[in-house]
Amino acid sequence: MQDVIIRRAIAGDLETLAALGRATFTETFGHLYPPQDLATFLSSAYGLDYLRHALDDPDRAFWLVEKDGVALGHALAGPCDLPHPEVGPTSLEVKRLYLSQAAQGLGLGALLFETVLAWLERDGPKDLWLGVWSDNHGAQRFYRRYGFAPVGEYGFAVGASVDREFIFRRPG
Repeated sequence: MQDVIIRRAIAGDLETLAALGRATFTETFGHLYPPQDLATFLSSAYGLDYLRHALDDPDRAFWLVEKDGVALGHALAGPCDLPHPEVGPTSLEVKRLYLSQAAQGLGLGALLFETVLAWLERDGPKDLWLGVWSDNHGAQRFYRRYGFAPVGEYGFAVGASVDREFIFRRPG
């Protein structure tokens, strides 16, 4: 896509990441939760303190997808903190991958995911992990196309609500 840019986010993108993260999570999953649970989750997961810390961490990276200067999606990757007994100190995780609904179906998700994977494996194949909501069958098919397979599950908290989340892995 000619007018699409995928770039690493910088400190100056903090407000954009917060707004985009809240909007894309709400578009995708907001209907599943009571308003208070959603608000609690968004203030934590997309709060400025969390995002600032993630941007400042040299072991993590955020990306933005932009078209005509408008942010349409984002991703986050870094050390794996999924609750699985085989996660080790060198395990890496795709932590977030979101596109606005208007940007879905354009191939941007694949471009963004491939950008993240290239960064994670820049020094060679790695042990890669990710979590995906148990009812997000489209995302599960997408991740399987890249060699990820389910290896476990856990409870993902959104406020007081707890979702069944699958843990996917692609060994290095």
